[in-house]
Amino acid sequence: MAIPISDDRIISKILYIRSQKVMLDEDLAKLYNVETKRLNEQVKRNIDRFPKDFMFQLTPKEFTNLKSQFATSSWGGKRKLPLAFTEHGILMLSGVLNSKTAIKVNVRIIRIFIKMREMMLLHKDILLKLEILEKDVTNNTKDIQVIFQYVKQLLNPPSPPRRKIGFIQDDR
Repeated sequence: MAIPISDDRIISKILYIRSQKVMLDEDLAKLYNVETKRLNEQVKRNIDRFPKDFMFQLTPKEFTNLKSQFATSSWGGKRKLPLAFTEHGILMLSGVLNSKTAIKVNVRIIRIFIKMREMMLLHKDILLKLEILEKDVTNNTKDIQVIFQYVKQLLNPPSPPRRKIGFIQDDR
């Protein structure tokens, strides 16, 4: 029986490379519960489904930069540079990988990408203000902190108070 994968786990695997949101072959393989080698074999067998805007191989420099971002590297020794899949490439993987797990995980990943895009559109005005502030960063750290707190509140709204469960003691 497969262990449910949290949205946070999937989101943590989405990287920003070459100005695109992507996921790496190794991370996708783990989520799909297959070997990276097998995932890449299926991609090679169906290479026409993966044009350059759907999938690309990292350069040695990109790979080195990526490894340096993680304090503890679990990459181990690799013979080939990782493949990076854009949202469209991940969508295309659903036609290549036929296991039920892969299909379910793929649907979750695509929904998260959609949710991220919707959040970006909903909060576009805030992002534009952040961009303007970023240009005028000198002596505006308090303003930036306030905006980041506001964004965090928008992304993680407080839960409504829950009703207490139990018996009400009547002291008449």
